[in-house]
Amino acid sequence: MPKILIVAATAFEIDTVLKTFKIETDTSCGLYAGSHNVSALITGVGMVNTAYYLGRHSHAEFDIIINAGICGAVNLSLKIGEVVDVVSDTLSELGAENDADFISFKDLNLGGTSLYLPKNTSNMATLKSLKKVNAITVNKVHGNTESIKKMIALHNPDIETMEGAAFFRGTEHMQAKCLQIRSVSNYVQKRDKSKWNVPLAIRNLNNFVIQLIKTINS
Repeated sequence: MPKILIVAATAFEIDTVLKTFKIETDTSCGLYAGSHNVSALITGVGMVNTAYYLGRHSHAEFDIIINAGICGAVNLSLKIGEVVDVVSDTLSELGAENDADFISFKDLNLGGTSLYLPKNTSNMATLKSLKKVNAITVNKVHGNTESIKKMIALHNPDIETMEGAAFFRGTEHMQAKCLQIRSVSNYVQKRDKSKWNVPLAIRNLNNFVIQLIKTINS
């Protein structure tokens, strides 16, 4: 049976997964083991926390690592509650300002990259049912009309999160298959939480991840 790790910013987002596989967590971030060779790594919100906890537990060996969480949809053709498979993720804020213009990281000629991809997932049949999306990872979620327009002009992503690119970066040298599964809780627009549906996004996310794990273990 393969060893599976679920990486999430908060236990709240994967609550049903935790209960299903008997993974008991407390209020602290950290690595928690459960049943059926399934463990969870709760990192806290944001790319720095994600990178830190992945690095802290990089010695632990897993066959499949799944980053699971909710997201905001930039692409308005995505439905609230829709579960998606992230196939690329960019650190969109990494770069430099030149007065009113933004210089992307790749144009600064500093070496390295701001674009990250999942590892070794092409033969996972269960993912074929999900829409493939391109993501950006941000420290500050967008909620201003003008900044959203600039972000779309620069990156034209389908979704945004606060952890995804850090997850891909933190796992790219691991031997495990690494994938990022997200569920849309809201559209990236002027902030209005009355239009969000976090419970639906979490329910659909958990249902998919549970089915994915059961399929992997079957």
